[in-house]
Amino acid sequence: MTRILLTRPLPARVIAAAEAAFEVETRESTAVMKPAEMRAALALYDGVLATLGDDFSAEIFGTGAHRCKIISNFGVGYNHIDAAAARACGITVTNTPGAVTDATADIGVTLMLMSARRAGEGERIVRAGKWDGWHPTQLLGTHVSGKTAGIIGMGRIGTAIARRCHYGFGMDVLYTARSDKDVPFPATRLPLDEVLARADISILCVPGGADTRHMIDAAALAMMPPHAHLINVARGDIIDEAALITALQNGQIAGAGLDVYEHEPKVPAALIAMENVTLLPHMGTGTLEVRERIGMLATENLRAFFETGAAPHAVN
Repeated sequence: MTRILLTRPLPARVIAAAEAAFEVETRESTAVMKPAEMRAALALYDGVLATLGDDFSAEIFGTGAHRCKIISNFGVGYNHIDAAAARACGITVTNTPGAVTDATADIGVTLMLMSARRAGEGERIVRAGKWDGWHPTQLLGTHVSGKTAGIIGMGRIGTAIARRCHYGFGMDVLYTARSDKDVPFPATRLPLDEVLARADISILCVPGGADTRHMIDAAALAMMPPHAHLINVARGDIIDEAALITALQNGQIAGAGLDVYEHEPKVPAALIAMENVTLLPHMGTGTLEVRERIGMLATENLRAFFETGAAPHAVN
């Protein structure tokens, strides 16, 4: 029977679906896989259902043949897997597009509101017993309605966030993309520097990878107005974290809302110390319904591959 490794504990419904189709072993640790574990997985299993942090690099794949013929990624972003190196070894890589869109968009809007309205700072004051009652100048933040949203990357998630910004808050929408997008609301495509310069809130939605690493560096941050907020629900290394810390400390921008980090799970102490930064633990898809949907799609990629030789969501 086909042997599959699940590299993390998954929702019970997903495990049951996998066990109905394959001989399954679930790795019980929630920590990222070590290089030796990944090499062993390629040698011992026909397929691997992997997830964020399982860094299947070219070095891990090497140049030889492997028993493993497919890595089904639990999620849409797969920049932790060297898809070209996998293909060179005869290994198909798949992802789960569409399954994460609305949940991630909701977290993007959550961070936008929390950062603009200083919600995290306010909660910390209440929890610390330091709230001395309402007064007219208490925690004055930024009014989101009617402002300009800059969507950096107008794919599925970017479009979903833009729709919420326009219809929910009456915001003007500017965006960056490789081509014009046909969306059912007003949106203007501009170069990155113009979006950053004109947006009150810029939201990162581009894929991770070499092409977007440190897209938001010191020069990009300098383009943003001092009242602007930066939101990241994409991948942590899209932002140069050292540059972001400097920009926040120097008042170059008003605040940031982050769900992802450059060196997860490590978060710089300087970010933790700042009141004008909202920090979430990479929970963009953190609902049971969504995690089940992702897992079922990842399992279906495996099932289809071994039944037909082709996976519906192959990326390489």
